[in-house]
Amino acid sequence: MTTHSIVHPPPSERSGSDFARLSRKIADAGLMGRRPGYYALRITVVAGLYVGGWATVALVGDSWWTLTVAAFLAIVFGQVALLAHDAAHRQVFRRRRASEVSGRIAGAGIGMGYGWWQDKHTRHHANPNHEDLDPDLDPDLLIWSQDQARVATGLPRVIGRWQAFLFFPLLTLEGFNLHVSSVRSLANRSLKHRALDGVLLFAHFAVYLTVLFWLLPLGMAIAFLAVHQCLFGVYLGSLFAPNHKGMPILKGEDRPDFLRRQVLTSRNVRGGRLTDIALGGLNHQIEHHLFPSMPSPNLRRARTIVRRHCEDLGVDYVETGLITSYRLALVSLHQAGAPLRKTRVPA
Repeated sequence: MTTHSIVHPPPSERSGSDFARLSRKIADAGLMGRRPGYYALRITVVAGLYVGGWATVALVGDSWWTLTVAAFLAIVFGQVALLAHDAAHRQVFRRRRASEVSGRIAGAGIGMGYGWWQDKHTRHHANPNHEDLDPDLDPDLLIWSQDQARVATGLPRVIGRWQAFLFFPLLTLEGFNLHVSSVRSLANRSLKHRALDGVLLFAHFAVYLTVLFWLLPLGMAIAFLAVHQCLFGVYLGSLFAPNHKGMPILKGEDRPDFLRRQVLTSRNVRGGRLTDIALGGLNHQIEHHLFPSMPSPNLRRARTIVRRHCEDLGVDYVETGLITSYRLALVSLHQAGAPLRKTRVPA
């Protein structure tokens, strides 16, 4: 007769909340440690591309080939935005002051108000995809649920009917929206360091426009500005659209525990190292939301631990390809606008 011993997990793996147990696994794997070498290299490369891009504009000068440099700089600006994101989450530096200084420098490089964005993004992380609490679901131009569609007015009501078809064209305005929202936020007295943000913002605008209109003829400078800012907006929108759009939307008193609130409203995007670079690690959205201060190069390793933990708990862990993630986002936008297609929308 053969006896089988029952192996019990150690007490540390059984005690605490679902998230606390996961957090211990992540800590034991050493995934919360800083990655100074990685960020030193990444910052050096992105800064070099930034300076090199503007130097190329000066070298190419009065030629329509400069518009290809505008497209290149749109991608570089997106990479700078991702660095600002990592700095704001204290992935780069452990200390708050170093994180804020580096984040503000990166934000100034692309014309983004750091204080406004950090406040908005912090509220998003606290309540992702919550219709009442997530600022990313504010129906300022697009509507994100059928409940919002039923009470929509103005431009969201007009656009909402066919917003899925207009989504990517509208992303061309996202770069401009980033600048406008940053400037408008300066009137918000609750934000800290408004004066500093204002100085950095207008310094960016002054240098940016001066360089363009000094180096290029008027028509070419305007074309450069349009190509650069429009493609920058498309890149920004393409970074964030796959993460939550098309995932369950919470509302009212819907407040699951921290782990489920983050996992069930987020979507990962499959891919290799190139995807990690292009999306700045945000393709591991579930892991990022669970551990916002985890350095982005560690997210891929954390994915295996988090996915297995979710499987053990019976919590849905959603992961798709990049194209599928965009398709799901567009389908959700189209479904959100359904009530408007059943009613007559006045011009």
